[in-house]
Amino acid sequence: MAKVDIIDTTFRDAHQSLIATRLTTDDMLKIAETMDRIGFYSMEVWGGATFDVCIRYLKEDPWERLRLLREHIRKTKLQMLLRGQNVVGYKHYPDDVVEKFVELAHKNGIDIFRIFDALNDVRNMEVAIRKAKEVGAEVQGAIAYTTGKVFTLEYYMKKVEELLKLDVDVITIKDMAGLLTPWKIYELVSEIKETYGIPVNVHTHSTTGMAVAVYLKGVEAGADYIDTAISPLAFGTAQPGIQTIWHALPEAVGSHLDRELIHRVSRYLKKLLEEKYWGLLHKETLIVNPYVLKYQVPGGMFSNLIAQLKEMNALDRLDEVLEEIPRVREDLGWPPLVTPTSQIVGTQAVLNVLFGRYKQITQQVKDYIRGLYGRPPAEINPELKRLVLGDEEPIKERPGSLLKPQLEECRRKLEELGYLHKEEDVLTYCLFPEVALEFFRARAEGRVKVELPKTASKVKVYVNGVEFEVGIEGVDLSALKYLSRVQGITPAQTGSPEPVQVSAPAPAPVSVPAPASTPAPASASPNTVTAPMPGKILRVLVKEGQEVKAGQGLLVLEAMKMENEIPAPKDGVVKKIYVKEGDAVNTGDPLIELG
Repeated sequence: MAKVDIIDTTFRDAHQSLIATRLTTDDMLKIAETMDRIGFYSMEVWGGATFDVCIRYLKEDPWERLRLLREHIRKTKLQMLLRGQNVVGYKHYPDDVVEKFVELAHKNGIDIFRIFDALNDVRNMEVAIRKAKEVGAEVQGAIAYTTGKVFTLEYYMKKVEELLKLDVDVITIKDMAGLLTPWKIYELVSEIKETYGIPVNVHTHSTTGMAVAVYLKGVEAGADYIDTAISPLAFGTAQPGIQTIWHALPEAVGSHLDRELIHRVSRYLKKLLEEKYWGLLHKETLIVNPYVLKYQVPGGMFSNLIAQLKEMNALDRLDEVLEEIPRVREDLGWPPLVTPTSQIVGTQAVLNVLFGRYKQITQQVKDYIRGLYGRPPAEINPELKRLVLGDEEPIKERPGSLLKPQLEECRRKLEELGYLHKEEDVLTYCLFPEVALEFFRARAEGRVKVELPKTASKVKVYVNGVEFEVGIEGVDLSALKYLSRVQGITPAQTGSPEPVQVSAPAPAPVSVPAPASTPAPASASPNTVTAPMPGKILRVLVKEGQEVKAGQGLLVLEAMKMENEIPAPKDGVVKKIYVKEGDAVNTGDPLIELG
Protein backbone atom coordinates (compact mmCIF):
# COMPACT_ATOMS: atom_id res chain seq x y z
CA MET A 1 0.00 0.00 0.00
CA ALA A 2 1.49 3.34 -1.07
CA LYS A 3 2.10 6.22 1.31
CA VAL A 4 -0.83 8.57 1.91
CA ASP A 5 -0.38 12.19 2.96
CA ILE A 6 -2.44 13.57 5.84
CA ILE A 7 -4.39 16.82 5.77
CA ASP A 8 -5.18 17.89 9.34
CA THR A 9 -8.57 19.56 9.98
CA THR A 10 -8.28 20.20 13.74
CA PHE A 11 -8.20 24.00 13.40
CA ARG A 12 -11.15 24.18 10.96
CA ASP A 13 -13.60 21.41 10.14
CA ALA A 14 -13.06 19.41 13.33
CA HIS A 15 -14.02 22.15 15.77
CA GLN A 16 -16.64 23.47 13.35
CA SER A 17 -18.30 20.05 13.41
CA LEU A 18 -17.99 19.40 17.15
CA ILE A 19 -17.94 22.68 19.09
CA ALA A 20 -19.67 25.12 16.74
CA THR A 21 -16.38 26.61 15.44
CA ARG A 22 -15.64 28.22 18.80
CA LEU A 23 -11.94 27.40 19.14
CA THR A 24 -10.24 30.76 19.67
CA THR A 25 -7.10 31.98 17.96
CA ASP A 26 -5.22 32.16 21.26
CA ASP A 27 -6.00 28.52 21.99
CA MET A 28 -4.75 27.54 18.52
CA LEU A 29 -1.54 29.53 18.81
CA LYS A 30 -0.52 27.70 21.99
CA ILE A 31 -0.07 24.49 19.98
CA ALA A 32 0.45 25.83 16.45
CA GLU A 33 4.23 25.41 16.44
CA THR A 34 3.92 21.88 17.80
CA MET A 35 1.37 21.05 15.09
CA ASP A 36 3.78 22.45 12.50
CA ARG A 37 6.44 19.87 13.45
CA ILE A 38 4.16 16.81 13.26
CA GLY A 39 4.66 16.26 9.52
CA PHE A 40 1.20 16.87 8.03
CA TYR A 41 1.06 17.60 4.31
CA SER A 42 -1.16 20.59 5.11
CA MET A 43 -3.41 22.00 7.80
CA GLU A 44 -6.90 23.28 7.06
CA VAL A 45 -7.14 26.36 9.26
CA TRP A 46 -9.56 28.77 7.58
CA GLY A 47 -12.75 29.07 5.57
CA GLY A 48 -16.10 27.45 6.04
CA ALA A 49 -17.82 28.96 9.08
CA THR A 50 -14.63 30.17 10.77
CA PHE A 51 -14.80 33.59 9.13
CA ASP A 52 -18.42 34.23 10.15
CA VAL A 53 -18.00 32.91 13.70
CA CYS A 54 -14.85 34.97 14.31
CA ILE A 55 -16.60 38.29 13.75
CA ARG A 56 -20.08 37.31 14.91
CA TYR A 57 -19.35 35.49 18.17
CA LEU A 58 -15.67 35.54 19.08
CA LYS A 59 -15.09 39.20 18.21
CA GLU A 60 -11.85 38.22 16.51
CA ASP A 61 -10.53 39.42 13.17
CA PRO A 62 -10.38 36.32 10.89
CA TRP A 63 -7.65 37.94 8.81
CA GLU A 64 -5.57 38.47 11.95
CA ARG A 65 -6.12 34.81 12.87
CA LEU A 66 -4.75 33.71 9.51
CA ARG A 67 -1.77 36.05 9.74
CA LEU A 68 -0.86 34.84 13.24
CA LEU A 69 -1.21 31.18 12.29
CA ARG A 70 1.09 31.78 9.33
CA GLU A 71 3.68 33.32 11.67
CA HIS A 72 3.61 30.23 13.90
CA ILE A 73 3.25 27.57 11.19
CA ARG A 74 6.24 27.88 8.86
CA LYS A 75 6.85 24.39 7.47
CA THR A 76 3.35 23.01 6.88
CA LYS A 77 1.13 24.27 4.09
CA LEU A 78 -2.02 26.10 5.17
CA GLN A 79 -5.28 25.57 3.34
CA MET A 80 -8.83 26.84 3.41
CA LEU A 81 -12.29 25.77 2.28
CA LEU A 82 -13.79 28.22 -0.22
CA ARG A 83 -17.44 27.97 -1.29
CA GLY A 84 -16.78 29.11 -4.86
CA GLN A 85 -18.89 32.13 -5.75
CA ASN A 86 -20.27 32.08 -2.17
CA VAL A 87 -16.71 32.62 -0.83
CA VAL A 88 -17.28 32.08 2.93
CA GLY A 89 -20.87 33.35 3.00
CA TYR A 90 -24.34 32.10 2.17
CA LYS A 91 -25.03 33.80 -1.16
CA HIS A 92 -23.24 34.59 -4.39
CA TYR A 93 -20.88 37.56 -4.41
CA PRO A 94 -19.70 39.55 -7.45
CA ASP A 95 -16.58 38.47 -9.28
CA ASP A 96 -14.50 41.40 -7.98
CA VAL A 97 -15.19 40.31 -4.38
CA VAL A 98 -14.28 36.68 -5.14
CA GLU A 99 -11.04 37.63 -6.87
CA LYS A 100 -9.92 40.08 -4.18
CA PHE A 101 -10.73 37.59 -1.43
CA VAL A 102 -8.57 34.88 -3.03
CA GLU A 103 -5.75 37.36 -3.58
CA LEU A 104 -5.70 38.57 0.03
CA ALA A 105 -6.22 35.09 1.49
CA HIS A 106 -3.11 33.93 -0.38
CA LYS A 107 -1.20 37.04 0.66
CA ASN A 108 -2.04 36.43 4.31
CA GLY A 109 -0.92 32.81 4.28
CA ILE A 110 -3.16 30.37 2.37
CA ASP A 111 -1.16 27.97 0.19
CA ILE A 112 -4.00 25.64 -0.86
CA PHE A 113 -7.58 26.51 -1.80
CA ARG A 114 -10.14 23.73 -1.61
CA ILE A 115 -12.94 25.08 -3.79
CA PHE A 116 -16.42 23.62 -4.12
CA ASP A 117 -19.95 24.57 -5.12
CA ALA A 118 -23.03 23.37 -3.27
CA LEU A 119 -24.73 22.36 -6.54
CA ASN A 120 -21.56 20.96 -8.14
CA ASP A 121 -22.09 23.67 -10.75
CA VAL A 122 -18.49 24.12 -11.88
CA ARG A 123 -19.37 27.49 -13.42
CA ASN A 124 -19.64 28.82 -9.87
CA MET A 125 -16.05 27.72 -9.18
CA GLU A 126 -14.43 29.18 -12.28
CA VAL A 127 -13.54 32.66 -10.99
CA ALA A 128 -12.09 31.42 -7.70
CA ILE A 129 -10.07 28.64 -9.37
CA ARG A 130 -8.70 30.94 -12.04
CA LYS A 131 -7.62 33.55 -9.48
CA ALA A 132 -6.07 30.98 -7.14
CA LYS A 133 -3.99 29.58 -10.00
CA GLU A 134 -3.03 33.12 -11.00
CA VAL A 135 -1.59 33.94 -7.56
CA GLY A 136 0.37 30.67 -7.55
CA ALA A 137 -1.68 28.67 -5.04
CA GLU A 138 -2.42 24.96 -5.18
CA VAL A 139 -6.07 24.22 -6.03
CA GLN A 140 -8.15 21.28 -4.88
CA GLY A 141 -11.25 21.05 -7.05
CA ALA A 142 -13.88 19.53 -4.78
CA ILE A 143 -16.95 17.51 -5.72
CA ALA A 144 -19.74 17.51 -3.12
CA TYR A 145 -20.65 13.86 -2.69
CA THR A 146 -24.25 12.80 -2.14
CA THR A 147 -26.56 9.98 -3.18
CA GLY A 148 -29.73 9.76 -5.22
CA LYS A 149 -30.92 8.54 -8.58
CA VAL A 150 -29.00 11.18 -10.56
CA PHE A 151 -25.68 10.74 -8.72
CA THR A 152 -24.12 7.95 -10.74
CA LEU A 153 -20.48 7.19 -11.41
CA GLU A 154 -20.93 8.88 -14.78
CA TYR A 155 -22.22 12.03 -13.04
CA TYR A 156 -19.13 12.29 -10.85
CA MET A 157 -16.71 11.54 -13.66
CA LYS A 158 -18.29 14.31 -15.72
CA LYS A 159 -17.65 16.73 -12.84
CA VAL A 160 -14.03 15.59 -12.62
CA GLU A 161 -13.62 16.26 -16.33
CA GLU A 162 -15.08 19.76 -15.97
CA LEU A 163 -12.70 20.54 -13.10
CA LEU A 164 -9.68 19.24 -14.97
CA LYS A 165 -10.45 21.71 -17.78
CA LEU A 166 -9.89 24.45 -15.18
CA ASP A 167 -6.43 23.02 -14.41
CA VAL A 168 -7.02 22.04 -10.78
CA ASP A 169 -4.12 20.26 -9.08
CA VAL A 170 -6.09 17.76 -6.98
CA ILE A 171 -9.58 16.27 -7.08
CA THR A 172 -11.22 16.21 -3.63
CA ILE A 173 -14.18 13.94 -2.99
CA LYS A 174 -15.99 15.98 -0.34
CA ASP A 175 -18.33 13.77 1.68
CA MET A 176 -19.81 16.30 4.13
CA ALA A 177 -22.43 13.97 5.64
CA GLY A 178 -20.54 10.68 5.93
CA LEU A 179 -22.54 9.04 3.11
CA LEU A 180 -19.63 7.29 1.40
CA THR A 181 -19.44 3.53 1.71
CA PRO A 182 -16.11 1.64 1.46
CA TRP A 183 -17.11 0.12 -1.88
CA LYS A 184 -18.30 3.40 -3.40
CA ILE A 185 -15.07 5.25 -2.52
CA TYR A 186 -13.00 2.37 -3.93
CA GLU A 187 -14.95 2.61 -7.19
CA LEU A 188 -14.69 6.42 -7.41
CA VAL A 189 -10.99 6.70 -6.58
CA SER A 190 -10.05 3.79 -8.85
CA GLU A 191 -11.97 5.27 -11.79
CA ILE A 192 -10.49 8.75 -11.35
CA LYS A 193 -6.93 7.48 -10.97
CA GLU A 194 -7.16 5.04 -13.88
CA THR A 195 -8.86 7.52 -16.23
CA TYR A 196 -7.04 10.75 -15.42
CA GLY A 197 -4.08 9.94 -13.14
CA ILE A 198 -4.63 13.11 -11.11
CA PRO A 199 -3.99 13.15 -7.33
CA VAL A 200 -7.12 12.41 -5.30
CA ASN A 201 -8.03 13.58 -1.81
CA VAL A 202 -10.78 11.90 0.23
CA HIS A 203 -12.69 13.94 2.80
CA THR A 204 -15.40 12.39 4.96
CA HIS A 205 -17.04 12.64 8.38
CA SER A 206 -17.54 9.93 11.00
CA THR A 207 -21.26 10.68 11.35
CA THR A 208 -22.47 7.28 10.10
CA GLY A 209 -19.58 5.23 11.52
CA MET A 210 -18.03 4.24 8.18
CA ALA A 211 -15.23 6.81 7.89
CA VAL A 212 -12.25 4.63 8.90
CA ALA A 213 -13.35 1.86 6.52
CA VAL A 214 -13.88 4.47 3.78
CA TYR A 215 -10.32 5.75 4.24
CA LEU A 216 -8.92 2.22 4.23
CA LYS A 217 -10.57 1.38 0.89
CA GLY A 218 -9.86 4.84 -0.54
CA VAL A 219 -6.14 4.50 0.15
CA GLU A 220 -6.20 0.95 -1.17
CA ALA A 221 -7.66 2.34 -4.42
CA GLY A 222 -4.86 4.91 -4.69
CA ALA A 223 -6.00 8.04 -2.83
CA ASP A 224 -3.09 10.42 -2.30
CA TYR A 225 -4.48 12.41 0.62
CA ILE A 226 -7.00 11.85 3.42
CA ASP A 227 -8.37 14.31 5.99
CA THR A 228 -8.03 13.55 9.69
CA ALA A 229 -8.18 15.44 12.99
CA ILE A 230 -6.44 14.95 16.32
CA SER A 231 -8.55 13.22 18.95
CA PRO A 232 -10.39 14.31 21.07
CA LEU A 233 -11.39 16.86 18.40
CA ALA A 234 -12.20 13.98 16.06
CA PHE A 235 -14.86 11.39 15.19
CA GLY A 236 -18.55 12.10 15.77
CA THR A 237 -19.57 14.56 13.10
CA ALA A 238 -15.91 15.46 12.50
CA GLN A 239 -13.14 13.54 10.71
CA PRO A 240 -11.54 10.33 12.07
CA GLY A 241 -8.69 10.77 14.55
CA ILE A 242 -5.19 10.38 13.18
CA GLN A 243 -4.26 8.27 16.22
CA THR A 244 -6.75 5.63 15.02
CA ILE A 245 -5.87 5.99 11.34
CA TRP A 246 -2.18 5.26 11.85
CA HIS A 247 -3.14 1.89 13.34
CA ALA A 248 -5.70 1.19 10.60
CA LEU A 249 -3.22 2.16 7.87
CA PRO A 250 0.25 1.56 9.34
CA GLU A 251 1.99 1.02 6.01
CA ALA A 252 0.36 4.02 4.32
CA VAL A 253 0.81 6.49 7.19
CA GLY A 254 4.21 4.99 7.96
CA SER A 255 6.72 6.89 10.05
CA HIS A 256 6.40 10.32 8.45
CA LEU A 257 4.32 11.70 11.34
CA ASP A 258 5.71 12.43 14.80
CA ARG A 259 3.42 10.44 17.09
CA GLU A 260 4.80 11.88 20.31
CA LEU A 261 3.95 15.40 19.15
CA ILE A 262 0.46 14.23 18.22
CA HIS A 263 0.05 12.79 21.72
CA ARG A 264 1.22 16.11 23.16
CA VAL A 265 -1.39 18.02 21.15
CA SER A 266 -4.03 15.46 22.07
CA ARG A 267 -3.36 15.92 25.79
CA TYR A 268 -3.60 19.69 25.37
CA LEU A 269 -6.91 19.43 23.50
CA LYS A 270 -8.37 17.08 26.12
CA LYS A 271 -7.54 19.51 28.91
CA LEU A 272 -8.83 22.44 26.86
CA LEU A 273 -12.16 20.74 26.14
CA GLU A 274 -12.63 19.76 29.77
CA GLU A 275 -11.84 23.20 31.14
CA LYS A 276 -13.36 25.48 28.54
CA TYR A 277 -15.38 23.99 25.71
CA TRP A 278 -17.09 20.94 27.22
CA GLY A 279 -20.45 22.74 27.31
CA LEU A 280 -20.40 23.02 23.52
CA LEU A 281 -20.08 19.27 22.98
CA HIS A 282 -23.55 17.79 22.43
CA LYS A 283 -24.43 14.12 22.32
CA GLU A 284 -26.01 14.58 18.86
CA THR A 285 -22.57 15.35 17.43
CA LEU A 286 -20.87 12.40 19.14
CA ILE A 287 -23.29 9.51 18.65
CA VAL A 288 -23.06 7.50 15.43
CA ASN A 289 -26.21 8.20 13.43
CA PRO A 290 -26.96 5.64 10.68
CA TYR A 291 -30.22 7.43 9.86
CA VAL A 292 -28.14 10.08 8.11
CA LEU A 293 -27.88 7.53 5.29
CA LYS A 294 -31.65 7.81 4.86
CA TYR A 295 -32.16 11.56 5.31
CA GLN A 296 -28.65 12.61 4.17
CA VAL A 297 -28.56 15.38 6.76
CA PRO A 298 -24.98 16.44 7.66
CA GLY A 299 -24.15 16.71 11.36
CA GLY A 300 -24.04 20.51 11.39
CA MET A 301 -27.38 20.70 9.63
CA PHE A 302 -28.92 18.22 12.08
CA SER A 303 -27.79 20.27 15.09
CA ASN A 304 -29.07 23.41 13.40
CA LEU A 305 -32.50 21.83 12.84
CA ILE A 306 -32.73 20.92 16.51
CA ALA A 307 -31.86 24.49 17.54
CA GLN A 308 -34.40 25.96 15.09
CA LEU A 309 -37.22 23.70 16.22
CA LYS A 310 -36.44 24.35 19.89
CA GLU A 311 -36.64 28.09 19.23
CA MET A 312 -40.03 27.61 17.60
CA ASN A 313 -41.30 25.28 20.38
CA ALA A 314 -41.68 22.52 17.78
CA LEU A 315 -38.94 20.03 18.62
CA ASP A 316 -41.60 17.32 18.83
CA ARG A 317 -41.95 17.62 15.04
CA LEU A 318 -38.33 16.79 14.25
CA ASP A 319 -39.22 13.40 12.73
CA GLU A 320 -41.72 15.08 10.38
CA VAL A 321 -39.03 17.56 9.29
CA LEU A 322 -36.56 14.75 8.63
CA GLU A 323 -39.18 12.97 6.49
CA GLU A 324 -39.86 16.22 4.61
CA ILE A 325 -36.23 17.00 3.77
CA PRO A 326 -35.88 14.33 1.01
CA ARG A 327 -39.17 15.52 -0.50
CA VAL A 328 -37.93 19.12 -0.63
CA ARG A 329 -34.63 17.92 -2.11
CA GLU A 330 -36.48 16.09 -4.87
CA ASP A 331 -38.71 19.11 -5.55
CA LEU A 332 -35.59 21.30 -5.88
CA GLY A 333 -33.75 18.95 -8.22
CA TRP A 334 -31.73 16.96 -5.67
CA PRO A 335 -29.20 19.55 -4.44
CA PRO A 336 -26.41 18.10 -2.26
CA LEU A 337 -26.90 19.13 1.37
CA VAL A 338 -23.94 21.38 2.05
CA THR A 339 -23.74 25.10 2.82
CA PRO A 340 -25.77 26.99 1.66
CA THR A 341 -28.18 24.44 0.14
CA SER A 342 -28.41 22.56 3.45
CA GLN A 343 -29.83 25.70 5.05
CA ILE A 344 -32.12 26.35 2.09
CA VAL A 345 -33.58 22.84 2.07
CA GLY A 346 -33.68 22.44 5.85
CA THR A 347 -35.44 25.72 6.50
CA GLN A 348 -38.01 25.10 3.78
CA ALA A 349 -38.70 21.65 5.22
CA VAL A 350 -39.35 23.22 8.63
CA LEU A 351 -41.72 25.77 7.11
CA ASN A 352 -43.54 23.06 5.13
CA VAL A 353 -44.13 21.03 8.27
CA LEU A 354 -45.24 23.96 10.42
CA PHE A 355 -47.32 25.97 7.93
CA GLY A 356 -48.20 23.58 5.09
CA ARG A 357 -46.23 22.62 2.00
CA TYR A 358 -44.93 25.76 0.29
CA LYS A 359 -47.45 28.02 2.00
CA GLN A 360 -44.43 30.00 3.17
CA ILE A 361 -41.47 30.05 0.78
CA THR A 362 -38.16 31.65 1.70
CA GLN A 363 -36.54 34.22 -0.55
CA GLN A 364 -33.57 31.89 -0.93
CA VAL A 365 -35.78 29.11 -2.33
CA LYS A 366 -37.28 31.59 -4.78
CA ASP A 367 -33.80 32.72 -5.84
CA TYR A 368 -32.69 29.09 -6.12
CA ILE A 369 -35.60 28.27 -8.44
CA ARG A 370 -34.78 31.39 -10.52
CA GLY A 371 -31.33 29.88 -11.09
CA LEU A 372 -29.49 32.46 -9.00
CA TYR A 373 -27.56 29.77 -7.12
CA GLY A 374 -26.66 27.84 -10.23
CA ARG A 375 -27.81 24.80 -12.17
CA PRO A 376 -29.46 22.05 -10.04
CA PRO A 377 -28.33 18.46 -10.61
CA ALA A 378 -31.84 17.51 -11.84
CA GLU A 379 -35.09 19.17 -12.93
CA ILE A 380 -37.07 21.20 -10.39
CA ASN A 381 -40.67 20.12 -9.73
CA PRO A 382 -42.66 21.90 -12.50
CA GLU A 383 -45.55 22.74 -10.15
CA LEU A 384 -43.23 24.36 -7.62
CA LYS A 385 -41.42 26.20 -10.39
CA ARG A 386 -44.75 27.52 -11.69
CA LEU A 387 -45.83 28.54 -8.18
CA VAL A 388 -42.70 30.65 -7.74
CA LEU A 389 -41.96 31.90 -11.26
CA GLY A 390 -45.30 31.86 -13.07
CA ASP A 391 -44.40 32.13 -16.74
CA GLU A 392 -40.89 33.41 -16.02
CA GLU A 393 -37.95 31.20 -17.03
CA PRO A 394 -34.92 30.54 -14.82
CA ILE A 395 -31.70 32.25 -15.86
CA LYS A 396 -29.33 30.27 -18.04
CA GLU A 397 -26.08 32.22 -17.56
CA ARG A 398 -23.53 31.92 -14.79
CA PRO A 399 -25.18 33.65 -11.80
CA GLY A 400 -22.07 35.57 -10.79
CA SER A 401 -21.96 37.32 -14.15
CA LEU A 402 -25.23 39.08 -13.30
CA LEU A 403 -23.89 40.73 -10.14
CA LYS A 404 -22.54 44.28 -10.22
CA PRO A 405 -19.04 44.95 -8.82
CA GLN A 406 -19.22 45.70 -5.11
CA LEU A 407 -15.72 46.35 -3.76
CA GLU A 408 -15.53 50.09 -4.34
CA GLU A 409 -19.00 50.71 -2.93
CA CYS A 410 -18.05 48.79 0.23
CA ARG A 411 -14.80 50.74 0.47
CA ARG A 412 -16.63 54.07 0.19
CA LYS A 413 -19.12 53.15 2.93
CA LEU A 414 -16.40 52.05 5.34
CA GLU A 415 -14.42 55.23 4.71
CA GLU A 416 -17.52 57.32 5.44
CA LEU A 417 -18.08 55.44 8.70
CA GLY A 418 -14.42 55.67 9.70
CA TYR A 419 -13.99 51.90 9.99
CA LEU A 420 -11.53 51.26 7.16
CA HIS A 421 -8.23 50.25 8.80
CA LYS A 422 -6.90 47.84 6.19
CA GLU A 423 -7.78 46.43 2.79
CA GLU A 424 -9.15 43.22 4.30
CA ASP A 425 -11.86 45.23 6.12
CA VAL A 426 -13.47 45.98 2.76
CA LEU A 427 -13.97 42.27 2.11
CA THR A 428 -15.22 41.58 5.61
CA TYR A 429 -17.88 44.25 5.08
CA CYS A 430 -18.79 43.02 1.58
CA LEU A 431 -19.33 39.49 2.87
CA PHE A 432 -21.22 40.19 6.12
CA PRO A 433 -22.31 43.85 6.15
CA GLU A 434 -24.41 43.96 9.33
CA VAL A 435 -22.22 41.63 11.38
CA ALA A 436 -19.07 43.37 10.15
CA LEU A 437 -20.31 46.77 11.34
CA GLU A 438 -21.00 45.33 14.80
CA PHE A 439 -17.49 43.88 14.81
CA PHE A 440 -15.90 47.14 13.65
CA ARG A 441 -17.75 49.04 16.39
CA ALA A 442 -16.48 46.51 18.95
CA ARG A 443 -12.96 46.91 17.57
CA ALA A 444 -13.19 50.70 17.77
CA GLU A 445 -14.30 50.41 21.40
CA GLY A 446 -11.50 47.97 22.25
CA ARG A 447 -13.85 45.01 22.68
CA VAL A 448 -12.20 42.61 20.24
CA LYS A 449 -10.89 39.15 21.19
CA VAL A 450 -13.53 38.64 23.85
CA GLU A 451 -12.58 35.34 25.47
CA LEU A 452 -13.91 33.55 28.54
CA PRO A 453 -11.01 33.17 31.00
CA LYS A 454 -10.26 29.74 32.35
CA THR A 455 -11.08 31.03 35.83
CA ALA A 456 -14.47 32.37 34.81
CA SER A 457 -17.55 30.84 36.32
CA LYS A 458 -20.22 29.18 34.22
CA VAL A 459 -23.89 28.81 34.95
CA LYS A 460 -26.72 27.10 33.15
CA VAL A 461 -29.92 29.09 33.01
CA TYR A 462 -33.23 27.55 31.95
CA VAL A 463 -35.73 29.91 30.37
CA ASN A 464 -39.04 28.37 29.30
CA GLY A 465 -37.35 25.00 29.29
CA VAL A 466 -34.52 26.12 26.99
CA GLU A 467 -31.00 25.68 28.36
CA PHE A 468 -28.48 28.51 28.08
CA GLU A 469 -24.89 28.39 29.32
CA VAL A 470 -23.57 31.76 30.51
CA GLY A 471 -20.01 32.68 31.37
CA ILE A 472 -19.55 35.14 34.24
CA GLU A 473 -16.23 36.97 34.41
CA GLY A 474 -14.92 38.28 37.68
CA VAL A 475 -18.03 37.28 39.65
CA ASP A 476 -17.94 34.94 42.61
CA LEU A 477 -20.59 32.26 42.40
CA SER A 478 -21.71 33.26 45.86
CA ALA A 479 -23.33 36.20 44.10
CA LEU A 480 -26.01 33.71 43.07
CA LYS A 481 -27.25 33.88 46.66
CA TYR A 482 -28.26 37.42 45.86
CA LEU A 483 -30.08 36.25 42.75
CA SER A 484 -31.90 33.66 44.82
CA ARG A 485 -33.17 36.38 47.13
CA VAL A 486 -34.31 38.86 44.48
CA GLN A 487 -35.56 36.49 41.76
CA GLY A 488 -36.24 33.20 43.50
CA ILE A 489 -33.43 31.42 41.61
CA THR A 490 -31.81 28.63 43.60
CA PRO A 491 -28.20 27.75 42.74
CA ALA A 492 -27.44 24.03 42.85
CA GLN A 493 -24.49 22.44 44.56
CA THR A 494 -21.35 23.37 42.65
CA GLY A 495 -18.20 21.42 42.01
CA SER A 496 -15.37 21.58 39.51
CA PRO A 497 -15.58 21.18 36.58
CA GLU A 498 -19.38 20.90 36.62
CA PRO A 499 -21.34 24.11 35.98
CA VAL A 500 -23.70 25.72 38.40
CA GLN A 501 -27.25 24.63 37.67
CA VAL A 502 -29.59 27.58 37.86
CA SER A 503 -33.26 26.78 37.50
CA ALA A 504 -35.94 29.35 36.79
CA PRO A 505 -39.17 27.38 36.68
CA ALA A 506 -41.45 30.33 36.10
CA PRO A 507 -39.44 33.20 34.62
CA ALA A 508 -41.18 36.53 34.17
CA PRO A 509 -41.48 37.49 30.52
CA VAL A 510 -39.10 40.16 29.32
CA SER A 511 -41.09 43.01 27.84
CA VAL A 512 -39.61 45.42 25.31
CA PRO A 513 -42.03 48.31 24.77
CA ALA A 514 -42.77 49.43 21.24
CA PRO A 515 -42.15 53.07 20.28
CA ALA A 516 -44.76 55.40 21.75
CA SER A 517 -45.95 56.47 18.31
CA THR A 518 -46.99 52.93 17.40
CA PRO A 519 -48.20 51.09 20.50
CA ALA A 520 -48.79 47.38 20.04
CA PRO A 521 -52.36 46.23 20.59
CA ALA A 522 -53.17 44.48 23.86
CA SER A 523 -54.31 41.47 21.86
CA ALA A 524 -53.91 40.89 18.17
CA SER A 525 -57.05 41.47 16.13
CA PRO A 526 -57.98 39.47 13.02
CA ASN A 527 -56.54 42.35 11.00
CA THR A 528 -53.13 42.13 12.68
CA VAL A 529 -50.35 40.29 10.85
CA THR A 530 -48.16 38.52 13.41
CA ALA A 531 -44.73 36.91 13.26
CA PRO A 532 -44.99 33.24 12.21
CA MET A 533 -41.62 32.43 13.82
CA PRO A 534 -38.85 34.08 15.84
CA GLY A 535 -36.50 36.25 13.80
CA LYS A 536 -35.20 39.68 12.92
CA ILE A 537 -36.91 42.32 10.77
CA LEU A 538 -34.67 42.91 7.76
CA ARG A 539 -36.85 45.16 5.63
CA VAL A 540 -40.26 46.83 5.94
CA LEU A 541 -41.73 46.93 2.43
CA VAL A 542 -44.80 49.13 3.00
CA LYS A 543 -45.77 52.43 4.65
CA GLU A 544 -48.69 53.39 6.85
CA GLY A 545 -51.65 54.44 4.74
CA GLN A 546 -50.52 52.33 1.77
CA GLU A 547 -53.04 50.11 -0.01
CA VAL A 548 -51.96 46.48 -0.36
CA LYS A 549 -53.30 43.44 -2.17
CA ALA A 550 -53.61 39.92 -0.79
CA GLY A 551 -50.29 38.15 -1.16
CA GLN A 552 -48.28 41.36 -1.44
CA GLY A 553 -45.11 41.38 0.65
CA LEU A 554 -45.34 43.48 3.81
CA LEU A 555 -41.91 42.92 5.31
CA VAL A 556 -38.94 40.54 5.24
CA LEU A 557 -38.21 38.48 8.35
CA GLU A 558 -34.82 36.82 8.72
CA ALA A 559 -35.27 33.50 10.48
CA MET A 560 -33.18 30.30 10.45
CA LYS A 561 -30.54 32.14 8.34
CA MET A 562 -33.11 32.60 5.56
CA GLU A 563 -35.19 35.56 4.38
CA ASN A 564 -38.95 35.10 4.67
CA GLU A 565 -41.28 37.57 3.01
CA ILE A 566 -44.45 37.97 5.09
CA PRO A 567 -47.44 38.50 2.75
CA ALA A 568 -50.66 40.42 3.30
CA PRO A 569 -53.43 37.92 4.13
CA LYS A 570 -56.05 40.08 2.34
CA ASP A 571 -56.63 43.36 0.51
CA GLY A 572 -56.52 46.39 2.77
CA VAL A 573 -54.74 49.51 3.95
CA VAL A 574 -51.70 49.53 6.22
CA LYS A 575 -53.08 51.08 9.42
CA LYS A 576 -50.15 50.59 11.83
CA ILE A 577 -46.60 49.25 11.57
CA TYR A 578 -45.43 47.93 14.94
CA VAL A 579 -41.83 47.06 14.05
CA LYS A 580 -38.81 48.63 12.42
CA GLU A 581 -35.79 47.22 10.61
CA GLY A 582 -33.43 45.49 13.02
CA ASP A 583 -36.11 44.57 15.58
CA ALA A 584 -36.09 41.04 17.02
CA VAL A 585 -39.52 39.40 17.20
CA ASN A 586 -40.96 36.21 18.65
CA THR A 587 -43.69 33.96 17.32
CA GLY A 588 -47.03 35.76 17.55
CA ASP A 589 -45.63 39.26 17.96
CA PRO A 590 -47.74 41.88 16.10
CA LEU A 591 -46.05 43.21 12.96
CA ILE A 592 -48.57 45.18 10.93
CA GLU A 593 -52.24 46.05 11.31
CA LEU A 594 -54.40 46.27 8.21
CA GLY A 595 -57.55 48.36 8.01
